[in-house]
Amino acid sequence: MANGGGGGGGSSSSGGGGGGGGSSLRMSSNIHANHLSLDASSSSSSSSSSSSSSSSSPSSSSVHEPKMDALIIPVTMEVPCDSRGQRMWWAFLASSMVTFFGGLFIILLWRTLKYLWTVCCHCGGKTKEAQKINNGSSQADGTLKPVEEKEEAVAAEVGWMTSVKDWAGVMISAQTLTGRVLVVLVFALSIGALVIYFIDSSNPIESCQNFYKDFTLQIDMAFNVFFLLYFGLRFIAANDKLWFWLEVNSVVDFFTVPPVFVSVYLNRSWLGLRFLRALRLIQFSEILQFLNILKTSNSIKLVNLLSIFISTWLTAAGFIHLVENSGDPWENFQNNQALTYWECVYLLMVTMSTVGYGDVYAKTTLGRLFMVFFILGGLAMFASYVPEIIELIGNRKKYGGSYSAVSGRKHIVVCGHITLESVSNFLKDFLHKDRDDVNVEIVFLHNISPNLELEALFKRHFTQVEFYQGSVLNPHDLARVKIESADACLILANKYCADPDAEDASNIMRVISIKNYHPKIRIITQMLQYHNKAHLLNIPSWNWKEGDDAICLAELKLGFIAQSCLAQGLSTMLANLFSMRSFIKIEEDTWQKYYLEGVSNEMYTEYLSSAFVGLSFPTVCELCFVKLKLLMIAIEYKSANRESRSRKRILINPGNHLKIQEGTLGFFIASDAKEVKRAFFYCKACHDDITDPKRIKKCGCKRLIYSKTSIYKRMRRACCFDCGRSERDCSCMSGRVRANMDTLERTFPLSSVSVNDCSTSFRTFEDEQPSTLSPQKKQRNGGMRNSPSSSPKLMRHDPLLIPGNDQIDNMDSNVKKYDSTGMFHWCAPKEIEKVILTRSEAAMTVLSGHVVVCIFGDVSSALIGLRNLVMPLRASNFHYHELKHIVFVGSIEYLKREWETLHNFPKVSILPGTPLSRADLRAVNINLCDMCVILSANQNNIDDTSLQDKECILASLNIKSMQFDDSIGVLQANSQGFTPPGMDRSSPDNSPVHGMLRQPSITTGVNIPIITELVNDTNVQFLDQDDDDDPDTELYLTQPFACGTAFAVSVLDSLMSATYFNDNILTLIRTLVTGGATPELEALIAEENALRGGYSTPQTLANRDRCRVAQLALLDGPFADLGDGGCYGDLFCKALKTYNMLCFGIYRLRDAHLSTPSQCTKRYVITNPPYEFELVPTDLIFCLMQFDHNAGQSRASLSHSSHSSQSSSKKSSSVHSIPSTANRQNRPKSRESRDKQKKEMVYR
Repeated sequence: MANGGGGGGGSSSSGGGGGGGGSSLRMSSNIHANHLSLDASSSSSSSSSSSSSSSSSPSSSSVHEPKMDALIIPVTMEVPCDSRGQRMWWAFLASSMVTFFGGLFIILLWRTLKYLWTVCCHCGGKTKEAQKINNGSSQADGTLKPVEEKEEAVAAEVGWMTSVKDWAGVMISAQTLTGRVLVVLVFALSIGALVIYFIDSSNPIESCQNFYKDFTLQIDMAFNVFFLLYFGLRFIAANDKLWFWLEVNSVVDFFTVPPVFVSVYLNRSWLGLRFLRALRLIQFSEILQFLNILKTSNSIKLVNLLSIFISTWLTAAGFIHLVENSGDPWENFQNNQALTYWECVYLLMVTMSTVGYGDVYAKTTLGRLFMVFFILGGLAMFASYVPEIIELIGNRKKYGGSYSAVSGRKHIVVCGHITLESVSNFLKDFLHKDRDDVNVEIVFLHNISPNLELEALFKRHFTQVEFYQGSVLNPHDLARVKIESADACLILANKYCADPDAEDASNIMRVISIKNYHPKIRIITQMLQYHNKAHLLNIPSWNWKEGDDAICLAELKLGFIAQSCLAQGLSTMLANLFSMRSFIKIEEDTWQKYYLEGVSNEMYTEYLSSAFVGLSFPTVCELCFVKLKLLMIAIEYKSANRESRSRKRILINPGNHLKIQEGTLGFFIASDAKEVKRAFFYCKACHDDITDPKRIKKCGCKRLIYSKTSIYKRMRRACCFDCGRSERDCSCMSGRVRANMDTLERTFPLSSVSVNDCSTSFRTFEDEQPSTLSPQKKQRNGGMRNSPSSSPKLMRHDPLLIPGNDQIDNMDSNVKKYDSTGMFHWCAPKEIEKVILTRSEAAMTVLSGHVVVCIFGDVSSALIGLRNLVMPLRASNFHYHELKHIVFVGSIEYLKREWETLHNFPKVSILPGTPLSRADLRAVNINLCDMCVILSANQNNIDDTSLQDKECILASLNIKSMQFDDSIGVLQANSQGFTPPGMDRSSPDNSPVHGMLRQPSITTGVNIPIITELVNDTNVQFLDQDDDDDPDTELYLTQPFACGTAFAVSVLDSLMSATYFNDNILTLIRTLVTGGATPELEALIAEENALRGGYSTPQTLANRDRCRVAQLALLDGPFADLGDGGCYGDLFCKALKTYNMLCFGIYRLRDAHLSTPSQCTKRYVITNPPYEFELVPTDLIFCLMQFDHNAGQSRASLSHSSHSSQSSSKKSSSVHSIPSTANRQNRPKSRESRDKQKKEMVYR
């Protein structure tokens, strides 16, 4: 360190020696930058002598005499320090050097002696072995015995040393909890010692301090004692002592621990090399890994780089601080400068960055020499570490945090195919304002960061949407989004991928990963291919009963299209029902006005009020429509059979035989969720005289309050209305009520009620029990089995189950006509060659009223699953003669691949060719078909979205441009529309409706009913050249979609959110469009990939008795009087009361609102029109009609015998008959002519 300055002038000088009487000690008179002060008495005496010397010999001021004994430090009375005030820095440094080199010498000496001992023992062992060989075996025992004893002693000693070494290794390792605590504690104390160094760096480099009064010195002493003990453990556990002695951590201990003990002994403090504690920061990443804080490679690398950079920086700054404040030893420590530690930190940073402002620089030779070498290493480190650190920080995932659950708010996780289109469609439907208070937070999880557009979408919905970057295949990412507490997980699929099977496999793997992490989580996933749904059944924790659902887009898409073959426009109506869309009001009297009024309707569910208990379904349905302005189309039926695989079933328009139970869930069509609440709040006593449905709100007069959750959490407590005791303790309860208590508990999920309420409920149950559908005696929609105990009052007169009925008598148990579930028509497997028609054979076959499926595909195209199109058209609730013949026109190579799933369905033919060939189209009589379906399996193989639908669009335009002969009145042909099977004039007299058949021929291809599948929604503008749709118009607002001539798979996106809010909606949709597919049937198909034939039994035949969709024409029949200016509500009530038919929409000509006649034959869909809506004669009414047992009796034997006799025939024909006029007076004549022609009919 520098000594004091010069005299009063302030110049720095050293005192010169005087004569013989001069003092041998030359002391400074001032305190220099190191803040050392002199003793008062010494200072005054030396100051005078120094001043006199300085003034007498000024020429000697530049002469320096470097003498170590001339260095002094301040001495105070409180601190027992050296009276001469000399500096003792060399003692501190010597303690460290002696410790280091002394230990190094001992280790090397021990190794040398050990080596020599080993060499000597090796030579001695050879000599003894030679002696033992020479002496013979007689002396062997006496020689070996002491050697063996020595070896055992050495082994015992080695074992003891090994145990101690292992114990020390365990103590310092992070493999045990004790080791981790010790390692972390050592690191924390090292940082504490470094902090003490930072505090002491503001004091002089060396000063006298009293250990008993200096608090920081005491703490530092305690820390170093602990470091000494830890050093001993490390030394014991070290395998290589020499390498351990040269480690960085050991060197740090050598130069920091011994000086502390010297400080206590000398009552001095020397800042010295305590800055080396900063090197402990290098182990910071290891400590964080021990604490399981750092888990990723990027984070570990980032912390490593930062710790190395900072520790090197702080250590170098400590060395500069020491040498600059001390000075050079050969300059008698007088060329020092006063720099704080943090100024040195600043100096090192500007030096590493090559900036070098020059405001702070090194003056000592040691400091400058150190800076020369530090620049070489520091610059290299700065140039390599800093860019890498910045890159790691910049590459950190912006969305890499964790979700924090909000108390009282549910959240769902959405993953899979996350794009701007899929997310915007999902959010638009999920967060729609018509939903009743969506208090759900949406968490998106995807492994790719969102682009700017998607990020902007998330920001617009930041209150309810969060995005995290990660993968559901990584359990760590699943933990980040709190999947274990999520209400559900939704998986979106890429509908436009080139390989649907690969996309389904990816989603199945996502399901497996999520279920493996949390088996109880509810999962709703999209699937592209129907056959891939079977793989979900292999997942042990997959349970559709607990809410897990797979939305198969191919199944629903083709099911919607199939239903349009039975009732054109139904696909549009159903798609609009489960999609959330706001009401758009149009003042002009155009077709869009009525269409958009129906579009605003959606499907909702609500529990029915207790006021409806005991009433039949048609009665409740009429009351809801007339009084509550609600359309109820189905209910959830609870079976009493606990062993049934599905106790809850959805019955669509079940008929008047079924009575409403308590807690029944109803399915409604309404504009918003608030309207549906009327069905739950309705009270006959309070709301009977109310005409405004908006005034129907919750009242306080209900005697029984049934919560929504009571249907799932049944209360097992009830009370007697006489004694007030519980049902089990009551002694006055009637025997009949006690005997039926179990039935009451299953039927009435009671909550806590009063005694009077119990009285009312029990009496109501006893009074209404005979007229209520008994779950133990009735089957699903199929009446009840005959049993001796059946009461005639409960007997449903079902012609299917009445003894002596023709269907029972003619039931052939040896012929399989239906599949094993009784839900679909079935035939023995046929070879594809037997159903192939050539063009000439097809032209000779008189086909009419059939379905033409134009399909584009080749041997390499992905399968679209034509079975899902055929199954709804082969539902068993159609009689055999009512089945429409299906003709496929397309590549035979592609159809061969699909045929394995189609060979069990009757009335299917194939015409090899192309849908673009007019000759092929004329050969199949496309002008006489009931529907032409245009599909393509090549759509997703094209990158340009505008060209994805080119084949379907070209085929549609090709058909529309065709011309045909035998023209008839265009208006007449299209006004008759689709007559429901079983309701034509060929039906018996007791058929509910005598509709009109379509005329067999049309004049132009524009009038052919067509439905075209599209992939890209914007391509819908190319289907109709005469419409005025804007290219940016949403699909549901375009004319082709509103008319039911176009269908896109994108409309099925809404099913994800609809299914989450109500899983019954998906079941209802699948029941409507698939013709009766059930989870049991899916499991069967998963086993065999084909329908299995089954014998006809009363149980399987009862499954035919289910509702189906149809269209009614108003030009003729019992509703003709309402067709001309009548009200839709009157038609609704009449159809419901008379025929148990439930009307739910209108298919109207586009220009029917115009006063002048129009030649346009296009129709559009009106969903759930109001009661006072005016009808026109050309309207076609969508309705849900009951299964007609009598419609098939007159043709049953003919059709089935014809089918069985010609099942092996290669060719088939369907002969159509042109009926006479539709006047009721000519009905007998037409029936006679039809009976005559019936003998010539051949059905397939």
